[in-house]
Amino acid sequence: MLATAPRQYSPGCGMPGDRGARLAARRAFVALKLDFMTALADVPDTGWLQIQVRHAEEPVDLWLLRAPVFAALGGADPGYRQRRQQLRRGLDSIFPDLGHASGFVTL
Repeated sequence: MLATAPRQYSPGCGMPGDRGARLAARRAFVALKLDFMTALADVPDTGWLQIQVRHAEEPVDLWLLRAPVFAALGGADPGYRQRRQQLRRGLDSIFPDLGHASGFVTL
């Protein structure tokens, strides 16, 4: 009978590079969450959205809330426009390359 090697449940656990990557990802998530909370501050009728943002635990939770947040920030108000731009920048920092396909292809 052949002896099998024990399973590695957490390969590389504790390596400095892995820890640094996890910390960087966490910082980016916290920055995005703060962007969402700042964008919704002082916007009327967004209490439910603010609670959902506050309870978000992962970037995908904020990704799923982006449509109602952008809808709440709709309109031509310059302040809302600036908040939408800030949110787009934050989302692009965590979810890169999610822009609309333009139809143009590089050669």
